[in-house]
Amino acid sequence: MILKPAPGARRPNAIIFDWDSTLVDNWSAIALALNATLTAFGHAPWDNDEVRRRTKKSMRESFPELFGDLWEEAAETFYKRFEEFHLDVVKPMPGAIEIMDLAAGQGVPLAIVSNKNGEYLRREVAHLDWEHRFYRIIGATDAPVDKPAADPVHMALAESGVDVGEDVWFVGDSMVDLQCAHASGCTAVLVETGHITPEELDLWPPAIRAKSCSELAERLR
Repeated sequence: MILKPAPGARRPNAIIFDWDSTLVDNWSAIALALNATLTAFGHAPWDNDEVRRRTKKSMRESFPELFGDLWEEAAETFYKRFEEFHLDVVKPMPGAIEIMDLAAGQGVPLAIVSNKNGEYLRREVAHLDWEHRFYRIIGATDAPVDKPAADPVHMALAESGVDVGEDVWFVGDSMVDLQCAHASGCTAVLVETGHITPEELDLWPPAIRAKSCSELAERLR
């Protein structure tokens, strides 16, 4: 059941997906690598809920806030741990394959816009053998600025024949995704994972809300 469909919402001409917590679950790798980095640089580790809440920005935005002038060194520490096992634990979220198959059957082009580093993002997509599903895969640092700016959305749809606008669904789980959808003029679609606040919803309201990609597939049907 879709909780809050937009009045008059139309079938999309394209769908842009966030990656982590939207199409895949890779949080165990992120949490382990981040907490190893926090500890190495004298910070207290975060619990799983805090990791999920506080890692929606790209690293080039969030790490300077956390580690100051040492953020690039901290990034090296993070990626050294992350790449040890992130491909071993990444797995599809419930309904992810269902909605991708359904969209493909309807001829709807798909793209990814994530704040995960583009190199690691594309490795995970390739590991799942999903490259053929997406017109373009855009990660952090691929565009001049990252989500929530609109630049990655325009890059994702460049030369696709689909104009950026309300006929494009931007599907994600976080405030950053909602902000990006609003900034680019796309239809904001929220897959609810419990890590967004009522205040954030008031500021950046989604047009469509679903508990999972399976529920979102029902809306697409």
